[in-house]
Amino acid sequence: MAPRTDHDETRARIADVAEELFRRLGYAKTTVADIAAELGMSPANVYRFFPSKGAIVESICSRYLEEVVVLCDRIADRPEPAAARIEALVLGVLDYHRRIVLREQRIHDVVVIAIRENWQAILAHKEQIRAVMGRILADGVRRGEFPDLDAEDAASALLSAVTRFCHPMMIADHLDDDLDAEARQMLRYLLAGFATAGRPAV
Repeated sequence: MAPRTDHDETRARIADVAEELFRRLGYAKTTVADIAAELGMSPANVYRFFPSKGAIVESICSRYLEEVVVLCDRIADRPEPAAARIEALVLGVLDYHRRIVLREQRIHDVVVIAIRENWQAILAHKEQIRAVMGRILADGVRRGEFPDLDAEDAASALLSAVTRFCHPMMIADHLDDDLDAEARQMLRYLLAGFATAGRPAV
């Protein structure tokens, strides 16, 4: 990893201060001028590092999405069967976003803004999660759990199928539902299908 430059450090400091202000004031009430004042710099100087308030929000959102990817990578590296890791991944992502909704509502709002803007960070995040799922499924193929499965194709289908349990907005809309039980039920059928993919029907 390349060492952080002064430019990187300043960007990180701006994002840190903006995140704290979003927590205190909310996204809508926080202006670039507020962020600059908190940092003891001019708004023009903030714009040297971020072209807009939206770009600051995207940077903050990317931090939280990266935490999700790190979580998924750790689960993918576990030694247990692929099916167990897929379930742990989906339930782990669900739990992460649910905790943000319940404990960090204003940060959840920032993530929602990013999703609505369809920023590149969101698209990249989805591809990262799909890739981790593909890695687990490919390992399952090697182990004989999913012997005839096309892991890459299955990963795309899996990500689409579990969106309800991994999408922050959908999770927020269904906090009163037993999403963990629903996810386990869906995964039971999906993973059973993956185990028999390509086999002739009897």
